[in-house]
Amino acid sequence: MHEFTLSQSEKDLIVKRRGRLHAFETLDPSRTALLVVDMQNAFVMEDIAYVWVPEAASIVPNINALAKALRPAGGCVVWIKNTFTEESLESWSHFHDQLWAPGRKEKRIAAMSEGTLGHQIYEGLEVQSGDPEVRKTRYSAFIQGASDLEAILRQRGVDTVLVTGTVTNVCCESTARDAMMLNFRTIMVSDANAAGSGEAHQASLASFWATFGDVRSTAEVVGLIATATAAARDAAE
Repeated sequence: MHEFTLSQSEKDLIVKRRGRLHAFETLDPSRTALLVVDMQNAFVMEDIAYVWVPEAASIVPNINALAKALRPAGGCVVWIKNTFTEESLESWSHFHDQLWAPGRKEKRIAAMSEGTLGHQIYEGLEVQSGDPEVRKTRYSAFIQGASDLEAILRQRGVDTVLVTGTVTNVCCESTARDAMMLNFRTIMVSDANAAGSGEAHQASLASFWATFGDVRSTAEVVGLIATATAAARDAAE
């Protein structure tokens, strides 16, 4: 998986802006959702991928660890699936016709249409029957008309989202930025996101942390969940 570090000068600027390095020093697991973005065969499996992300498979254990920690603490896991629709050929026409090289549109349609192998969640991920699956038709799952993710989270009383998946600097960051704009406390998990390169991963997370939200490692997030769970247990005794 990609490495991620901030220089001391970058950390100093964050502290100057916020008064502390981490915006969210605690979380309530029962009001937290783990968002798993686009961890589908079309990105993770090299032999069928239309956009293969070599590091994507390496983050699977961390995503599973986050889900394993969050579910029993009362949180939810949401599987977000990049999905091609015929409607998007018109409503997002410049994306399909001007932003792709010849032949790429057809490859995306073949890989990201519902019912195809490429559209399915990668088999190494531990999906449970009660987990919501959300169809996403734009890079961001929160932009108007892209999905019903916001409604699902509001119904469950979610105020904090943990963003994981691929690609870090495209769909994950787009989703994370819009989550922040919609007033969700937003944390991108550094070692549970994967990009096309380490440089893109680094730049995306550094930019997000500086302005939009927080960045934590899997171990740090699991620790926050454990601390909150222990505190709740002690309060109930």
